[in-house]
Parts: sequence; structure tokens; C-alpha cells
Amino acid sequence: MRHAFRLFASSRASGELREMPGVTIASSGVIFSMFNAAFLAAPVEADQEMDRRIITAGVHFGARGVNWSYWVCEGWLEARVRRNAEDLFAKHHLYLAATLPGMAAERVSGPVRALPALDIRRVENGPTWNAFCDIGSACFQVPIGWFREVFEDEGLWKNGLAGYVGYLDGEAVATAATVTNAGVVGVYNVGTLPGHQRRGYGETMMRHVLDRAREEHGVERTILQSTKDGMRLYQRMGYAEVTKVAVYTT
Repeated sequence: MRHAFRLFASSRASGELREMPGVTIASSGVIFSMFNAAFLAAPVEADQEMDRRIITAGVHFGARGVNWSYWVCEGWLEARVRRNAEDLFAKHHLYLAATLPGMAAERVSGPVRALPALDIRRVENGPTWNAFCDIGSACFQVPIGWFREVFEDEGLWKNGLAGYVGYLDGEAVATAATVTNAGVVGVYNVGTLPGHQRRGYGETMMRHVLDRAREEHGVERTILQSTKDGMRLYQRMGYAEVTKVAVYTT
């Protein structure tokens, strides 16, 4: 995940990457706070250390005057720190926005049913950029302007983000994207428009993007952060929960 956010940040003139003691900064310098991100760069064993790392990131973003987020792999927090995490972040005006199951599969299992066909196109031009953003905005309930600011960037798609849009009878209905690094495929932006959900299009997209990543990079091990709605699909494909990712925002 940290690599994916580094990719977002490095593709923008407003982006910024910094490695600080115990903290990675990968900020795209955009309105959408999720993409102005801080990450733990090492495990945390005490409340005082977690407090220091929150302050470190806070000083960085405070000097820039942007809304930001802190992404925490809870497996890196000692049990007491994990229990106190919400209070520790609240002291610095950061509040829990989401807790996402972190899932992994060494190799996905085969489909258990016939999957619907889609015309799947790689994101590489204006129409596919627009479709990718429109679907993402609708599925993740993010203002379309915020989504476009992040994703309508030609450099992003040339530097390692592989995005795809699935079309049904000419209508864009589903998306998925991957970032491959260090022998792992990260899966992102899996979404299907309301009105087309629960018909198997998400699994069709997932299997397509994983096939392309395997063909292009020779990698089968994959990771993702699941929403509640996606859990059953990912479990059916052979993913198992290995941690939780907590996201705190200003």
C-alpha cells in the first residue's frame, strides 16, 4: 500500500515523498485527504512512541495547510497501543474514518460459477479516465472533482497504475486497478455501479486484472483492503484476512 501511495505522490507536481523516523509521508497535495497520507514505517510498542509519530506527521502536514490521513496497519501496534489508538489520534484531531480488513492470497482459487462477460478496456485515454472516475466517485461516495484531481493524470497511468473499466453493452459499469511491486500485486478501486451490483461483474474485473498482472509481471501473490461489501467475494476467491488497516483523518 505504501508503494501505491508513493506512486500517486510521485506522479504529481504537487506530490511529496519523505521518510521520517518511523513515518512515511506520501502526499499527493490534493483536496482528497486520503491521498495526503502518512504511514507507519515500523512497529510501535508504546503509546509515547505512537504519539511522537503522530506529531511528526502532523508537523509536516500542518506546515502545508492540507487535510491529511494517517494509515495504520494494526498488526504493527502492540496490544495496549492498539486499544488506545483512537484516543491517541483524537488528541491530535485525527478521527477514525474506516477500518479495512487487510487481505492476502498466495494464489487465487478458480471461479465456482460461470462469470458474466464484460468488454474490459485498459485506462489510457480521456474516455476511460472519465469512466474510471465516474464509477469510483459513485461507488466510494467521493465528490467527482476530488476523484478526477487524483486519477486524471497521465503520468499516474504510465508509471505503474494499471486500471481497467468494464463495459456492458457500451455502458461503463465496473472498475479495478493494480499496482505491482516487490513480488506482490496490490488490488485497488474494485467497484460496480449501483444497479449493476450482485451480478458477478466485480469478480469478472478482479480475475481480469489479476490475469493481466500475472502475464505482465509473473506475479500471483496479491493483497487488498476490503470493504464490508467485498468480503464475501474475496473470501470466495481465496483471500484471507491477515490484518486490519485503520485510517484516521483530519
